[in-house]
Amino acid sequence: MNLIQNTELLDRLAAAHALGTLRGGARRRFEQLAREHAQVRATALLWQERWSALAELQAPIQPDAAVWTRIDNLLQAEKARAARPRTVVPASRVSWWRNAAWAGAFATVAAVAVGLWSHQGLRQASAQQLALLQSQLQSAQTALQAAPQIQYVAVLADGKQDPSMLVTFDARQNRLVLQRVGGFREDPDRSLQLWALPPQGAPRSLGVLGQGRLEKLPAQESQVQAVPALAISLEPKGGVPSETGPTGPVLFTGALIRRDL
Repeated sequence: MNLIQNTELLDRLAAAHALGTLRGGARRRFEQLAREHAQVRATALLWQERWSALAELQAPIQPDAAVWTRIDNLLQAEKARAARPRTVVPASRVSWWRNAAWAGAFATVAAVAVGLWSHQGLRQASAQQLALLQSQLQSAQTALQAAPQIQYVAVLADGKQDPSMLVTFDARQNRLVLQRVGGFREDPDRSLQLWALPPQGAPRSLGVLGQGRLEKLPAQESQVQAVPALAISLEPKGGVPSETGPTGPVLFTGALIRRDL
């Protein structure tokens, strides 16, 4: 099966790889394909970003004070029992009993915590907590609606084929998003400049990058449509006019791939 042509399977494998559920030989084969094919690398990087973005939507939840009180009481009771005089018993039985006691205490604490969270917490939920949950749900829905509509993607690599820049075009926001995935850093008196490499004619400048790990450049779909490849050159600070073309060394290149939405 040609994984590059089967975009649905590629998305599922990339999602499982980023989540950590793709293991063993399947994970090694996927990583080998990612090293060989830019489209696989791009899909894998996109899913890593998606999972990390979802983690940011989850607001922290403060445990009920009764949970910590109950746990502290159990630990104090366990210490009090340990301080009492004990009958001398064989060393082998002492070790076994000590392990069993700690295991029992841990199991009790875990059971109390789970019980408080799953039953008492739900029964005693206040209107304020319900309103907070509703607010979090609305925030998540808003975030999903504002999620980028990735229509084009490219992984730009250096001369050793090591990925250095992930480039995506967001059709909803009309902008290019560039994320550094390599270790290259330009000198303060130099700038990285992004170029479209059309099938015919001279390269066209798409913008000059700043020093940040993530950069956003305004762009229209017409600027990337039918463009087979992108490149990044090292230029004087602030870049050069588009008409001149790249004047410095071209550091990174890669195919621009249109994704089926």
